[in-house]
Amino acid sequence: MQIYNTLTRRKEPFTPIEAGKVRMYVCGITVYDYCHIGHARVMVAFDVITRYLRSRGFDVTYVRNITDIDDKILKRADENGETIGALTERMIAAMHQDEGRLGVLRPDHEPRATAHIDDIVAMIETLIAKGFAYAADNGDVYYRVRKFADYGKLNNRNLDEMRSGARVEVDEHKEDPLDFVLWKAAKPDEASWPSPWGAGRPGWHIECSAMSTCCLGETFDIHGGGPDLTFPHHENEIAQSEAATGKRYVNTWMHAGAVRVDQQKMSKSLGNFFTIRDVLEVHDPEVVRYLLVASHYRSPINYAPEALTEARRSLERFYNALEGVTPVAGELDGQFAARFEAAMDDDFNTAEALAALFELARELNRAKQDDPARAQTLAFELKRLGHLLGLFEQEPGVFLQGGGEALPLSEAEIEARIVARTEAKQARDFAEADRIRDELATLGIVLKDSREGTAWVLERR
Repeated sequence: MQIYNTLTRRKEPFTPIEAGKVRMYVCGITVYDYCHIGHARVMVAFDVITRYLRSRGFDVTYVRNITDIDDKILKRADENGETIGALTERMIAAMHQDEGRLGVLRPDHEPRATAHIDDIVAMIETLIAKGFAYAADNGDVYYRVRKFADYGKLNNRNLDEMRSGARVEVDEHKEDPLDFVLWKAAKPDEASWPSPWGAGRPGWHIECSAMSTCCLGETFDIHGGGPDLTFPHHENEIAQSEAATGKRYVNTWMHAGAVRVDQQKMSKSLGNFFTIRDVLEVHDPEVVRYLLVASHYRSPINYAPEALTEARRSLERFYNALEGVTPVAGELDGQFAARFEAAMDDDFNTAEALAALFELARELNRAKQDDPARAQTLAFELKRLGHLLGLFEQEPGVFLQGGGEALPLSEAEIEARIVARTEAKQARDFAEADRIRDELATLGIVLKDSREGTAWVLERR
């Protein structure tokens, strides 16, 4: 198995620290608002990675944190006139609901920053004792960036380049403008915790260093996150953690690609910002998941109406192949599974893995006509492999008839028109039968005649 390592900028053979076991940490959500489609990309990408690693026999411990104390949280709670706890609990519940609808399995551990204050304080004390951090006279504690010789290695930057190119806010309490905060002194009436430096709260970067090492140890196998976290967040995590422990922090760094909307960066100011729940009000969750899975996890995704239309059509091809077949486990020559696994072993290449599944679906369609027993075995294999991507989890008829999406007519009205068309055909009034068929087609409802009767599917445009 090969995985692209952001740290080394190349694919590397994956060898876990402990044979057969994988310890993975992924940066989670700052819970001050609803999750957006960019969050969904990271959720789904590492859900697929976890599913596949487990299918290959690895015992995976998957940790994804929750940032439940932060400037944005304080500001939003104040704007809403609610407590921090009320806001974060509400947003965490919404996050779980959103990821559940997308078929994302829960991580094994979901540590919250506020539950690890003691661990955070202990790590800061270690950094101060080793000379990597200092307490300022304003109650803040800062990390000495220039003290850590390898700072910038994840992003291939040196300190002088960072200093000259950075918009560094002047802070008279810092020894160096590049130093970053580990502990923030509390403002009046602000949420705070006691510490050796006075009441305050942790900086964002130190939270993940403390939570990851607490849950997974001082060195672990994989650290993942979104594309915007490599600098400064992950760079700072490395500096803090390796300075504190004296050990390599993470062996393999993985980052998901960005989501763009109509080829533009997603931004509230541009009016192209979509929460997961906004999207799922309009689109079947599996269609959205397919869009996120169809590209390699490191590739950028363009979220656009035509992309979702194509995702639905692709899923319809699979569900049409599965329709009318009862999946039954049986013997196959393994060619489809081998091609699927070869793709996934190559840095979790889901695009190539789906190409293998399209070949499997074509073979299933042929077998439905020629060898019904083999078709059942092929259907089982398609469902089994699709499950590793979180796909093909619905009954074919339910998906093809629109699932939970809004229908242009009620199912009873559609069935009534089908009955009327059947009666027209029996009366040899073919013009009326064609009119009903064409009327339904204009609404995206396509009729399929067979010896068993007439079925319908909803064709999204």
